[in-house]
Amino acid sequence: MYSFAQRADTHVVDEPFYAYYLHQTGIWHPGKEETLASMPTDVATVLQEIEQQAKTVDLLFLKNMAHHLIEMDISFLTKMKNLFLIRNPKQLIASFAQVIEQPTMQDIGAKRQQELYQYLIEAGEHPVVLDSGELLKNPEKVLRQTCEALELPFFTEMLTWKAGARFEDGAWATYWYKNVHESTGFQQQKTSTRALPAHCTELYEEAKPYYETLFEQAIKA
Repeated sequence: MYSFAQRADTHVVDEPFYAYYLHQTGIWHPGKEETLASMPTDVATVLQEIEQQAKTVDLLFLKNMAHHLIEMDISFLTKMKNLFLIRNPKQLIASFAQVIEQPTMQDIGAKRQQELYQYLIEAGEHPVVLDSGELLKNPEKVLRQTCEALELPFFTEMLTWKAGARFEDGAWATYWYKNVHESTGFQQQKTSTRALPAHCTELYEEAKPYYETLFEQAIKA
């Protein structure tokens, strides 16, 4: 999201269905009350806001979380270009466990990502898959390929940004965005090498096949 926000032709939206997800599931997340108070909790209103915003900008970039898109009609995805950002589940789970001690498959969204990807393929769409590990190997090359696959021009401005928060950040940023707020580009984070908690091993083994299926389709460095 921070990368696409550097484009002069783009407006970004941070997780528009987060409040809906929290309301629908009743799950606890840090910053839950702030999130619920800051945005709509019903799908129809969220989609209406997205449609209105799309009319005012050249390109609207929606940063969604796969696990937020539950118990809803997802056919609206076929009207958009879809970019799947995937991450090795060992790193993903180890990171998530720093905030949610006992993460589940619902929390990390690996299965839901694969389901959404398959839905789009069966609908005749051509979603693009971007792997965070491949991106870090050669940010410019992989981002250029990503933009080409999305039929967008590439801008070198996408490679760097200023440290700190953005005004588009959701109400939950205080709890989840520490590393991105310290970043100024696509660099390997020290925290990405943290060990997988022993109690998360079973979840990792369950998530691994979903990740590997999507990784086969990912843009390579």
